[in-house]
Amino acid sequence: MIEFKNLLCPIDFSDTSVGALVYATAMARSYEAQLTVLHVVPAFGVSPDGGRSIEESGLGVGSHSRDDVLTVLRGAVDSIEQVRAAGLRPALVAEEGRVHETIVKCAAALPADLLVMGTHGRSGFDRLLFGSVTEKVLRTAPCPVLTVPPSARALPAAPITFRRIVCPVDFSPSALKALEYALEFGRRAGGCVTVLHAVEYMDEEEPCEHVDARVRESRQHIVERARHRLRDWLAMNLRKGHDVAEVVVASRAYRAILRHAAQSASDIIVMGAQGHAGIDLMLYGSNAQHVARAATCPVLTVRA
Repeated sequence: MIEFKNLLCPIDFSDTSVGALVYATAMARSYEAQLTVLHVVPAFGVSPDGGRSIEESGLGVGSHSRDDVLTVLRGAVDSIEQVRAAGLRPALVAEEGRVHETIVKCAAALPADLLVMGTHGRSGFDRLLFGSVTEKVLRTAPCPVLTVPPSARALPAAPITFRRIVCPVDFSPSALKALEYALEFGRRAGGCVTVLHAVEYMDEEEPCEHVDARVRESRQHIVERARHRLRDWLAMNLRKGHDVAEVVVASRAYRAILRHAAQSASDIIVMGAQGHAGIDLMLYGSNAQHVARAATCPVLTVRA
């Protein structure tokens, strides 16, 4: 059974990071886990972003100590209705350093079972966290990372459940680990897990009628072979009592994942951070970046 005992949620006081904190709070309550909220500054005594980040949070421009930052962090956390309603008292941490390195270091020190963070920073596309903080955290985090996009629906203070779950697989160890998490979410919520496999090297469009019949037959054979492989893989890795839906498509994986998640109004996408070659963020890893960047629901990225 998968358990979350320590959750870490870095925030930068942006709306998106506050949304991530709401998810982290709901998950902490659901799993009866300890929640730690982290804010990172370049250096104590120097206001980040020319003072804008801290100023907008209530400190004003100037030198700020760790205690000053913690005071603002406490005020920000206490102002969130869902956090108050959940009755949690998160541990607050203020650190200085490079943001992604400090997040990863804190996750390892706890140790965190889950990192929860937003996908966009304070300045929107000017400082899109993908390409800077979140992408680097996904590459190096010692634990699974739940990324929450700005479009994710607001949550009540009640414990969180993920009922509609999409789990893309490429038969790699990372995908198998992701399946374990997806099945656990489904078990807790009594929900449905859809296991999706994409045949990436084929055109998405079906061949038109005038195309040689052998081409169409070859395509059907490849898709059917992938379908059999998925069934065999699931039969080998699923325990009794688990029932999943199977989807095989000819498409770029990230497009198929995003399309299926949107069409099925999925609550979460759970996917591996490493491809079948074991190289970090290659194949399904690079797809993980695309998916987490564009998904309209939270994405849990799992390393083998």
